[in-house]
Amino acid sequence: MDKLIDRLIRYAKVDTRSDENSDTIPTTQSQVAFLTMLESELKEIGMSEVVYNPVNGFVTATLPSNLDHEVDSVGFIAHVDTADFNSVNINPRVIENYDGSNIVLNEEENIVMTNDMFPNLKDYVGHTLIVTDGLTLLGADDKAGLSEIVEAMIYLLEHPEIKHGKVRVAFGPDEEIGRGADHFDAPGFGTKYAYTMDGSRLGELEYECFNAAAAKVTLKGVSVHPGTAKDKMINTAKLAFAFDSQLPQDEVPEKTEGYEGFFLLHDIVTTIEDGQMTYIIRDHDREKFEARKQLLQDIAKNINTEIGFEAVTVETKDSYYNMADIIKKDMRPVEVAKRAMENLGIVPVIQPIRGGTDGSKISYMGIPTPNVFTGCENFHGKYEFASAENMLKAKQTIVEIIKETAKN
Repeated sequence: MDKLIDRLIRYAKVDTRSDENSDTIPTTQSQVAFLTMLESELKEIGMSEVVYNPVNGFVTATLPSNLDHEVDSVGFIAHVDTADFNSVNINPRVIENYDGSNIVLNEEENIVMTNDMFPNLKDYVGHTLIVTDGLTLLGADDKAGLSEIVEAMIYLLEHPEIKHGKVRVAFGPDEEIGRGADHFDAPGFGTKYAYTMDGSRLGELEYECFNAAAAKVTLKGVSVHPGTAKDKMINTAKLAFAFDSQLPQDEVPEKTEGYEGFFLLHDIVTTIEDGQMTYIIRDHDREKFEARKQLLQDIAKNINTEIGFEAVTVETKDSYYNMADIIKKDMRPVEVAKRAMENLGIVPVIQPIRGGTDGSKISYMGIPTPNVFTGCENFHGKYEFASAENMLKAKQTIVEIIKETAKN
């Protein structure tokens, strides 16, 4: 457990935030530096076929089979980038034997992680927690996954008596901005199935995710002096309000759960004459997903008809699709992971992801790739934390999946 804590903290302190405004692969040089460091570390621990591919930004490596017969190969994948929250000067703190009380993250700034806000804290009494200083995220998403995969490989290399087939690992960039797996070399990875170590709470095993799209709504108005504006001015801020008001107001992230889809107004910028809104669109059901995109077009058409010119245009771009449509055709990776957890006394929590992972795209590339827990919570912000005990169970789950795969 101490090795996992040390590795997570060491990885977390490196700023690897991705940048959606960059066109490079990876989108930031800090990710390149971190990936090349991982390449060196994988070589140092004794992995084979360690390669950093500058074309797609992935580091891949192999743990060769030690069996005298062939079994399915299996892969484990994690991403190196962190989300769009402050990632500079990350200063993790370790709390041993957590007592269940409110956690003061930053006394000077009065930043406190309270039980009222986060009732899930009660599940971690007695655990060793790694928390932030309240000024940055932690980066456990997904540096906990990285740490668990590396430590699992070290364990297997140090215990050759554990029989296993060929294991592949891949660490990649830009997952948080939805581009990471776009250029993943699935044929070159060459596994029957894989797992992203990118989940949250203990026991999570996820093979269903949203269908996802982004929408850009462009607004065009008419600016004239307000003193003579009657029947002439068209204010794009008002257009924005009118557009959003025609969406179902209860179908937003803060009012939905489980399989319920939503529209999220991510940002809005307007002057009187020009404006732009961006939405993210999510739904587990493909038919409902397509209907959501069409609804945006219909609203724009109605507003334009009412005004008499093309004041509103909508462009949508699909991001990823529900990996369940692929994985349901071959549930072996889910069944193997479920058995592995049960072998360790972990209750599998099989539920839909209200988001996506690199596995969403990789599944459509021919490698069914469900998602497994990392033992961390409250991703993408200053309240993010990791349980060292549950990270250890995630590492053990990786090893157990590999052992289960060797039996089949």
